[in-house]
Amino acid sequence: MDTARAIKAQCSVPFIFRAGVWKPRTRPDTYQGAGEEGLAWLAEVKQTLGIPVATEVATPEHVTAALKAGIDCLWIGARTSANPIAVQAIVDALGAQNTEHRNNRADRLRTQIDNVCTLSAERSVLCQPKAVLIKNPVNADAALWLGNIERLEKTGLPVMAVHRGCNHQPCWSMAHAVRTARPDVPMLLDPSHMSGDANQVPTLLKKIAELGLDGAMVEVHCCPEKALSDNAQQITPDSLNGLKLFEGLTSLTISNNLKQPQTTSNNTELSWLRAEIDELDERLWDTIAARMDVSRRIGEWKKAHGVTPLQPDRYQTIVERINELTNERGLSTDFALQLFDLIHKESLKQQE
Repeated sequence: MDTARAIKAQCSVPFIFRAGVWKPRTRPDTYQGAGEEGLAWLAEVKQTLGIPVATEVATPEHVTAALKAGIDCLWIGARTSANPIAVQAIVDALGAQNTEHRNNRADRLRTQIDNVCTLSAERSVLCQPKAVLIKNPVNADAALWLGNIERLEKTGLPVMAVHRGCNHQPCWSMAHAVRTARPDVPMLLDPSHMSGDANQVPTLLKKIAELGLDGAMVEVHCCPEKALSDNAQQITPDSLNGLKLFEGLTSLTISNNLKQPQTTSNNTELSWLRAEIDELDERLWDTIAARMDVSRRIGEWKKAHGVTPLQPDRYQTIVERINELTNERGLSTDFALQLFDLIHKESLKQQE
């Protein structure tokens, strides 16, 4: 409640307060979430502060419990998104609940006609979610993400995509493919999971305007150091004022008629392509740095065993392999050999 109050005081745009009460963690001895008890806390936030609330669901049972608690929006996390069978089970549960919701509305109408103010005791009252959010799978699979969106659309509920990257990598090419294929589906950015580092959140949030995205899903905590999970990626409510989460955008609402996604311009398309290039460059330098680290370890082994750094036979084997690789990939062999010559010379220096 303290975090929700602080966010409401600091955030200048309409927002949804999200909290995961079921947390699918890698290891069983880590914090798994508060469970169903946490839904009552979210309901209190909604009732006390008038803020719409959201939580993550991973099973049909989660869906039923969340809707009974009056949760406004549901989201499907990256681990669940990687399993189409699990997503379909959630879709089936949402479809059943929507049928129940329509039946309840019909019952209420009949009850009003009969001038009776109560529902049948045999039927529980369920809230209909205003939207369902689907994160990209933990693996960079654009087709699977698109398939999940299509599954969820069969519920008749508004669907939003949430791009959170994979293993703290942006995976812009995956998001670009989904955005290109489905520009009609709003896409939010999750800079917290994308980076795993609160210090990188402000920089990543600038991508919202650059890439024409529709909003953000950001992790916030009053005292990140005391958070029970993911504390390294959480920002504080006080920092929200200076972030301008939706700079250049119309604020995202959660009504049944979601606002239209941002229009993609030629400049936006160029920004997507440059984002892909920047990520590839970062991976390239990470790979070169990793290669130099292995070269240093090779140098240590060679010194310990009296082997000279330069091994002509090994060099020739690598050159032949480069010829094969460049031909397979349609690259210039001359360019590849010039590049390798620079890398090889630096590798020899690392071995000295």
